[in-house]
Amino acid sequence: MPPEDLEEVRAWLTKADHDLQAAAYLADAEQPLLDIVVYHCQQAAEKALKGFLTFKNSPFAKTHALGPLVEQASDLDAGFEALLDHAENLSPFAWRFRYPGELLVPDEDEARNRARSPCR
Repeated sequence: MPPEDLEEVRAWLTKADHDLQAAAYLADAEQPLLDIVVYHCQQAAEKALKGFLTFKNSPFAKTHALGPLVEQASDLDAGFEALLDHAENLSPFAWRFRYPGELLVPDEDEARNRARSPCR
């Protein structure tokens, strides 16, 4: 793999790590920002998957849906199949609480239970 491709992989994984750090920081705050926590968890998973696909030189669609990314990764490594249910649970957090509307923030149980496995 050419060095520039490895740099792109590192960039994806660095961004994923930063999202995880932000989620952990915001979850542990005196007043947790759970809507932002779950968003960063989804983003971390998305960027990590895209980093893996980049490493495997497997072009991916521009999407926030984790299911198709996990399925694509599963074609390259069957171990990813175990993440499909988590991906489906986490995907809506890319948009669900980002904008004003009926649901402004997740309740604490939803945020911690649905985002915990893939995020921590």
